Amino acid sequence: MLKRRGQPKNNLEDKGGEGLVLPFDFDYYKPATLQEAIELYVSLHQQGKQPMFFLGGTELITLGRIDLLYTEAAIDIKNIPDVHVIHVTENQLILGSALTLTKIEEANIYPLLTKTVSEVADHTARGKITLGGNICAQIFYREAVLPFLLADSQVILAGPEGIRNVPINDIFHEDLKLNPGEVLVQLVTDKRAIEAPYISIKRRQQWETGYPLITIAGLAINNRIRIAISGLCPFPFRSLEVEGLLNNRQISMEERIGKAIEILPQPILDDVEGSADYRLFVLKNLMFDVMNVLGSG
Repeated sequence: MLKRRGQPKNNLEDKGGEGLVLPFDFDYYKPATLQEAIELYVSLHQQGKQPMFFLGGTELITLGRIDLLYTEAAIDIKNIPDVHVIHVTENQLILGSALTLTKIEEANIYPLLTKTVSEVADHTARGKITLGGNICAQIFYREAVLPFLLADSQVILAGPEGIRNVPINDIFHEDLKLNPGEVLVQLVTDKRAIEAPYISIKRRQQWETGYPLITIAGLAINNRIRIAISGLCPFPFRSLEVEGLLNNRQISMEERIGKAIEILPQPILDDVEGSADYRLFVLKNLMFDVMNVLGSG
């Protein structure tokens, strides 16, 4: 066990990522196996501490510095082999949660995922942000989850009750609903989805800089369009009701999109990046793009 000490809030300084400099003290643990990590979490929790798992520490550093995240014990699992898997079988792709977004870009095994994560943050940040870290983050966007929602992927979780394999669309509702002491280990995706026609578009208010306004991802499977959206609401989502309307070939494309806009999840974000009305305007145009590329029928 290592002890990492934070500095007083007024003495925070950036050391180029070489140290974890935070306004609070915490214990730092680096278990060698998943079982050891889970047992450590349970033990620390029983001691009344507030342990947390982390894969790269990006969110802990970023949010911890502004008092939006706190822990008394950080359990670093990024060097456990299970979370670094890139494995392709005859029917499936298995990706470990500690893979960086850069590593996923370089592997380029799931084109929709590659395109989506290649536009998260900047190149330097993508070398530190992990797949699991992005999916389980507290930020609104979490774009990396969109391709997995569309593909009906499975998530492999480890926790005090053991290992479980769950459809992501059964457990991701605004965020990944993990049980206490549970951690995301791997994501399993069917090759049929990986090879399907796709599109991924990100729109920013300030062209190629700044935070994203809307990210939309689409797949076409069995002649039906699937879409998932980030940046519209305070959470990424895929809506089967929206997809049902977009695939209703009895009415015009414009009618489908208009009806889909009416049943979107709430609330719609309204902030300095863009008003709610502007976001809906952008989304409407992006839906036309998706349907034209994937085929509206």
